[in-house]
Amino acid sequence: MKSGLRAWRLAVLGATAFSLALVLHLPSATTAQAQPSSVAGFKKGRETGFPVPRYVSLKARQARMRVGPSTDYPTAWLYTHPGMPLEITEEYGNWRRVRDHDGVSGWMSGSLLSGERSALVGPWLKEPVALRGRPSDSASVTARLEPKVMMAVRSCDGAWCAVALRKAGVEGYVDQASLWGVYPGERFQ
Repeated sequence: MKSGLRAWRLAVLGATAFSLALVLHLPSATTAQAQPSSVAGFKKGRETGFPVPRYVSLKARQARMRVGPSTDYPTAWLYTHPGMPLEITEEYGNWRRVRDHDGVSGWMSGSLLSGERSALVGPWLKEPVALRGRPSDSASVTARLEPKVMMAVRSCDGAWCAVALRKAGVEGYVDQASLWGVYPGERFQ
């Protein structure tokens, strides 16, 4: 039964990932973590000193989410989309407890994660989200992005995020409240 459940989970993860309209590959080099200092409720991670919780992105082409913080624990999920946003909720040694946009939690090695920021158009949304030429509701709409479309996030001002869909060569601004991968009101450059 367990191997059947694992196969089902991997199949569902693959189907979910396949349904992403655009997949973004972020560079594998780790960059400095954006500090969500403007958002209340953060504490410092006991290993890195970075805020917890915080968003990061998947750096590796394949990453195993494990049940516990060690390779001795079984794999719960296999992620195969570099650039996918994940939320770190806890640190233990080189291991990070992460949560994905579906609410699935588990442990990953910190070496599989990048400080590059990315986001998904809110999976909870029923309608496409406008990608605008300027950070304003009155700015022209350059594209409409379906829920779960992945993008690089360059900066956020607390209301709008500057984003890039690299494989499509498209840049613009998205209402920050429409994204999973940034906190409400979070500001960073």
